Amino acid sequence: MHRAASSFIARRLRRIRTDEHGVTVVEFGILAPVFFLMLLGLIDLAQMGYAKSIMNGAANDAARISSLEIANTDAADAVVEEMVRYIIPDAKVVTTRRSYFDFNDIARPESWNDASNSNGICDNGESYTDENRNGQWDEDVGANGNGGANDIVLVTVKATYDPLFAFPVFGLNNNARTIEATSVRQNQPFADQVGLGSDGGTCA
Repeated sequence: MHRAASSFIARRLRRIRTDEHGVTVVEFGILAPVFFLMLLGLIDLAQMGYAKSIMNGAANDAARISSLEIANTDAADAVVEEMVRYIIPDAKVVTTRRSYFDFNDIARPESWNDASNSNGICDNGESYTDENRNGQWDEDVGANGNGGANDIVLVTVKATYDPLFAFPVFGLNNNARTIEATSVRQNQPFADQVGLGSDGGTCA
């Protein structure tokens, strides 16, 4: 009796070892989480890439519209926001403008005498030229706003939004995404261009 029972158990174990029914389901269960994680990640990247492309076009449109004498920057910004939110409905969209006298001025500091310590910033009583007329030395000579006739305007569009999918279980980065696009245009010559300021100042 005992021998028969042992033989039966042995046969069943051999049968179980060679039985491949359900193997596909088990393999799918192992691979599915990885597959879907990759799929959702690709969707997130695709949304970001598409939104970036739309933002580049929106920034160009905003810069072109803003270059006219009758430009309505608020209306241009509203169009940009509408274009971005068509792709990312809950995005916070901010459009900013900085104007420069010419292309060579973009992102350059205001002129100053760095003789006291040569540290690359205006300080320690060093003198500077207030080229953008705001009463202080700036590392970027540009002025906020759309500028005037013939000015060079750098338009920056920044969108901040939450990712399409969150993965709290996996501990992945669920922080807000930020994408940015810029465009540079020269305003139309609808009047004489105002030159850079020449008043001097002293840095603390």
